[in-house]
Amino acid sequence: MKIANKKVTAERLVKDALAKAKHFEDYHIFTFIDEEGALERAREIDKRIAAGEKVGRLAGVPYALKDNFLSPRGETTASAHILEGFTAPVTATAVKRLEDEGAIMIGRTNLDAFAHGSSTENSYFGPTLNSHDRERVAGGSSGGSAVAVALDIVEFATGTDTGGSIRQPASFNGIYGLKPTYGTVSRYGVVAMASSTDCIGFFTKTPDDMDLLMSVAAGRDPKDMTTLPDYYNEDDSQTDLSSTSLTRSRLYGARSLRTASEPSGTRSRKDCLRIGIIKEFDNESVHPEIRRALKEKCELLKKKGHEIVELEMPALKYGLAAYYILVPAEVASNLSRHDGVRYGFRSEKAVDMDSMYGETRSEGFMPENKRRIMIGNFVLSSGFYDAYFLKAAKARTLIVEEYAKAFEKCDFILTPVSPNPAFKLGEKVNDPVAMYLEDVMSVSLNLAGVPGLAIPAGETPEGISLGLQLVGPRRSDKALLEFAKELE
Repeated sequence: MKIANKKVTAERLVKDALAKAKHFEDYHIFTFIDEEGALERAREIDKRIAAGEKVGRLAGVPYALKDNFLSPRGETTASAHILEGFTAPVTATAVKRLEDEGAIMIGRTNLDAFAHGSSTENSYFGPTLNSHDRERVAGGSSGGSAVAVALDIVEFATGTDTGGSIRQPASFNGIYGLKPTYGTVSRYGVVAMASSTDCIGFFTKTPDDMDLLMSVAAGRDPKDMTTLPDYYNEDDSQTDLSSTSLTRSRLYGARSLRTASEPSGTRSRKDCLRIGIIKEFDNESVHPEIRRALKEKCELLKKKGHEIVELEMPALKYGLAAYYILVPAEVASNLSRHDGVRYGFRSEKAVDMDSMYGETRSEGFMPENKRRIMIGNFVLSSGFYDAYFLKAAKARTLIVEEYAKAFEKCDFILTPVSPNPAFKLGEKVNDPVAMYLEDVMSVSLNLAGVPGLAIPAGETPEGISLGLQLVGPRRSDKALLEFAKELE
């Protein structure tokens, strides 16, 4: 709005963002900075405004692009050695929609290679540092994007969330991070991790900004057959589950704008929501500061007139095991295309075709990539498919049903994002099981396809960011953000 009203130029905003990116260079946030291209696009927008032409809703707004989104600007490496040198011939649908509205990408952000990880320590380019404590991890896999927003380099950044890769780094850095309902935003042009759980979302500093980005990016894409109709921009969006509470949840967005500024005592009962707390996620295995933050948020909700409902969801105990069977199976399939033949890195040690495949994949993949490929091929192999993959698929169905039952009792669910705040760099990098356990509270949302929004929830006495996540039924994304606006 300030750009359109000529109070500030797009070029000035981009120059400021580039200066901040350079100032925080040692945080290892970016894998590529597009200084020349970003300034060129900013000047084009300023010329259009000066000529009185109409510009988009994001005109001149600098943003950061997670480096697994395809775009001709810079190499798309997914922070993996095996994709070095790859320049995308196409543009991801989400990127195109953002830039059609005038957003300006200033650079590509660091991530765990191929989005495999929970700390951004699995990047070929080295780890990104936490925005509040340089000795701690940024979270992952979208750590670079989260830190770019948390340090106020850009107004927003893109992310992908397969099991918590937006919500967890958002939580570790004290900002908002949305994993939408599966299929809300097109996955076309994004390097695939696990196609049945991958979701495209964003990092922002406010839920209002998130709402705007979703209104731009959501909707059907003929290039991605898993995308849903554009329910997000409809006044009466539909849900997959039907109940009285869900109807209230769906309509809550329209009411909250009217009631958010009213004292809770004046609010009618119909304007109050039932917020579920998962019993299994509130125990001694959760860091005491996170439990404190959850308790304080519940007390705030009660003061606002909302009802807290305790939920028992025993099927969620299978979530982590099911996730780390199903997702590696898809990973093994998706990564089979990286062989050194068609694009990206090719090993110089190769002496024949077989050694070219082996050496290229050996040198090109990070240890975590190899671990997931091996697990995936194992669970899909003859004799083990029924014992592992099929049972995990059945557990996934139980989890979907568990959420359906939960949303018959409440409108939204409030849980921790992760059992711990940001941990020290190197603390868990050699213990994959400990690293995987960081995802125990986030993966079930991806298995069920429901939306989750990480919200800031204060800090520890040491100044480490704390976050919680709001969870809604499928296609309740807009209502979820409206509720977050009231909490803000």
